[in-house]
Amino acid sequence: MFVGHYALSLAAKRAAPRTSLGTLIAAATFADLLWPLLVGLGLERVLITPSPDPFLRLTFTSYPWSHSLLALGCWGLLFGALYRLRTGYRTGALVVGGLVVSHWVLDWLVHRPDLPLYPGGGPRLGLGVWADPAATVVIEAAMLVGGLWIYLHETKALDGVGRVAFWALILVISASYGASLVAGPPPGTRSIAIGGTVFGWLFVAWAAWADRHRAPRREARETARP
Repeated sequence: MFVGHYALSLAAKRAAPRTSLGTLIAAATFADLLWPLLVGLGLERVLITPSPDPFLRLTFTSYPWSHSLLALGCWGLLFGALYRLRTGYRTGALVVGGLVVSHWVLDWLVHRPDLPLYPGGGPRLGLGVWADPAATVVIEAAMLVGGLWIYLHETKALDGVGRVAFWALILVISASYGASLVAGPPPGTRSIAIGGTVFGWLFVAWAAWADRHRAPRREARETARP
């Protein structure tokens, strides 16, 4: 799951209109922001496995701290608590905490049975939709359209940056997703660690910037969001 996490972040704007889109994306993709760092440090492992299915070119042999349900539950509590402490926005704290955990749920839909429930063992789960690339693309595209509709219904651009920067972000995310479908396997785990970290945080910062130039329609007088 890739685009689907961003789609859920867009849709979450309805529940937490005062929360920056950058923060919502950071929460929903937190597992994938943490994972490349842990892979680079050798604390989690992934194997590159050439496959005609673009979604099955990585075999996740060990990622208990970034992708187990229990770990994400703990990360979600921490993320939400820190957000509440920083902003005082209780609704936003609940939403961002939930988004952190949502990553496991969305991944469970598409992954092979490789998602752990908790670090250290136990069953590994996954419904395996990735085995059908067409179905995966349709599901994620539908999620993106739905998330965009909700976000655009909930916010309005304050200026040209709010329009152009936002749509440029969506275009780059979509293009990145499309490129991953036709590109070959990554050359190594180092490139995964570097690329995942750079692009993951780039999208977070880009979303925060674009969102600062948009306002919640239901709170038209609001000019700043944490």
